[in-house]
Amino acid sequence: MKDDISVLVCDDSALMRNLISRIIENTQGLSVCAKAMNGQIALEKIAESKPDVVVLDIEMPVMNGIEFLKERKKLHLDVPVIVLSSIATEGASVTMEALELGASDFLTKPNGSVSADLSTVADRLVELLSSYGFAYAIMHGKDVYEPDFFIRQIKLREAERFVLEQKKEKIEALQEHNVEKITDKIVPVANKIEWNPPEKKQAAVIRPLRDGGKIDIIAIGISTGGPNALREVFKLIDPHLKQPILVVQHMPAGFTKEFAMSLNKICPLEVHEAEDEMKIEGGHVYIAPGNFHMVVEKRPSGAVIRLSQEPQRNGHRPSADVLFESVARNYRNNALGVIMTGMGRDGATQLAEMRKQGAWTLGQDEQSSIVYGMPRVAFELGGVQKQVSLKNMADEISSLARLHL
Repeated sequence: MKDDISVLVCDDSALMRNLISRIIENTQGLSVCAKAMNGQIALEKIAESKPDVVVLDIEMPVMNGIEFLKERKKLHLDVPVIVLSSIATEGASVTMEALELGASDFLTKPNGSVSADLSTVADRLVELLSSYGFAYAIMHGKDVYEPDFFIRQIKLREAERFVLEQKKEKIEALQEHNVEKITDKIVPVANKIEWNPPEKKQAAVIRPLRDGGKIDIIAIGISTGGPNALREVFKLIDPHLKQPILVVQHMPAGFTKEFAMSLNKICPLEVHEAEDEMKIEGGHVYIAPGNFHMVVEKRPSGAVIRLSQEPQRNGHRPSADVLFESVARNYRNNALGVIMTGMGRDGATQLAEMRKQGAWTLGQDEQSSIVYGMPRVAFELGGVQKQVSLKNMADEISSLARLHL
């Protein structure tokens, strides 16, 4: 029998503790090992309950989330922490401070009706807990389900919501999406999942239409695990890099501006949150703003960034596929595409298209990825020329950019 990924929930609101705990307990493979109403109690309970991951509120009495993270650092505790964050500007700023202090990632706190926000919070929470908790649990000798197992449960929940929304087709949808009807309630069948880890596929072979040329632009797609991974890359990037770097990091609106500012503190290049019609300059980094797709448009006067709110692709806006598609079309073999840690497959198809056009491509390796989802699919599609560890990614990007200038 598999072990559960154990979670400590820390929030001063009893309502939020119960909400988060209910999501966790309703997910096979996750369990709540302890609850705390402030950071001080959480520190005490970490020693007792030995969680694999912590969900942490920021604003709490006695010891708030920032103080908790500072104390965690002093005590050399390495358990991953997911921050519960407000969407307000001040909340975004504090969230970036939390990441700088060692938090792994963040979750936007539900506001308004709890029932209305429950489904969106649940999916994101399960994604983060399973991703960071899996890595920590495995490192400490536990036998837990892989992240793909939790993706399966997220998809089942999506199916349940679909059934509820499509009442006219309820019977057909119930059968198709493998849920059971008991009176008027939809009951999940997550506890009936039979799980076999996906088999590793051999990489497809792509024969590029042209040889790789000089690199005029670098495009990066990244998701779960991205905030800290990008910090690692950009603090070590070549300060003399001549090419512009465009980044799609899956992140909610309201956070990307603060994220760009936090990267700018540690990156030797200038980092900006991208704006529509912004001129693309060499040696600058552009972060796609939350809730906007980012593409490149070439003009006689030079390339510019265009933003749009066209429909989500692969469930995301911004989407790495949208950026990569634009780069493949405009730059063909004069580009470098990089795909890094993330759940799902966003970016994989169009990275393969970049490779087909002759672009240089890199993918983060399995061992260093928080979630080997996006880079795995890209590798299987033949879109990854070379797999690189996180610790070597900055050097690999820098050396390719220098070599093919």
